[in-house]
Amino acid sequence: MLIVAALGGNALLRRGEPMTAENQRKNVKRAASALAALIDEGHSLVITHGNGPQVGLLALQSAASPGGAFPLDVLGAESAGMIGYMIEQELANLASHRLYATLLTQVKVDPYDPAFSSPTKPIGPVYDEATARHLAAERGWCIAPDGDKWRRVVPSPRPIEILEASVISFLVDHGVIVVCTGGGGVPVVARDDGAMVGVEAVIDKDLASSLLARQLKADMLLMLTDVDAVYVGYGTPDARALRNVGATELSGKDFPAGSMGPKIGAAIEFVQATGNPSAIGRLEDAAEIVKRRQGTWFEP
Repeated sequence: MLIVAALGGNALLRRGEPMTAENQRKNVKRAASALAALIDEGHSLVITHGNGPQVGLLALQSAASPGGAFPLDVLGAESAGMIGYMIEQELANLASHRLYATLLTQVKVDPYDPAFSSPTKPIGPVYDEATARHLAAERGWCIAPDGDKWRRVVPSPRPIEILEASVISFLVDHGVIVVCTGGGGVPVVARDDGAMVGVEAVIDKDLASSLLARQLKADMLLMLTDVDAVYVGYGTPDARALRNVGATELSGKDFPAGSMGPKIGAAIEFVQATGNPSAIGRLEDAAEIVKRRQGTWFEP
């Protein structure tokens, strides 16, 4: 079975952890162990991943350099290379009989997407409200609440096309486990002359993963995070985990735009377009989710 497995940025760097190379490596090893179990069971994998914490850190480092800040598309490519390198290496250490490749992936977006005027995608570390407001005033950021903290938010336009999908498909057909579409891919737009140029944005990884899964005609879209299932009333005494839901069952339900909302939207889009299942659940439960023993399953 061909599975597009999407790793959340917070699954790779747990909430509240210092953003160090050591913590990143530790969490990538944990992710690789979960994914290796799927490889050992004979599944073909295309692995995507988030980059919210990482690209935010790179943006802070870039802003502090004497030459000024790099644009977000360049920083997104940098974070994709960094995380992809670690995932590829740790997977190969566990399952050396397979071939692996990390591919920087351009993702086309609409230059007139309304997201450019309404930033929602959280990146970087969390701050208390006073610190976040100070940084926003000092650096021209947009900020928004993230749980009981605050984070910088940036535009998150909708992905239209994975430009390297044919390359990824070629590699998959030749037995390669591909790490791609890191951080939702590098956002690009087409100029009037047809040339592609990067834009200042971060694409939602789950929506890009759903689009990639559709372009690859994958058998399953698997979104792995730090929560064991989709919950109705999450964070309240009445919270209830959902296990099996129809593709339209959650339409109209209110889920956070910066976290579970895009995952549910991505799952529904994939199921409706392909008739194949999608699932959301905890990284450590990956193999059990595929066996329908854990997580939330979406079906037609």
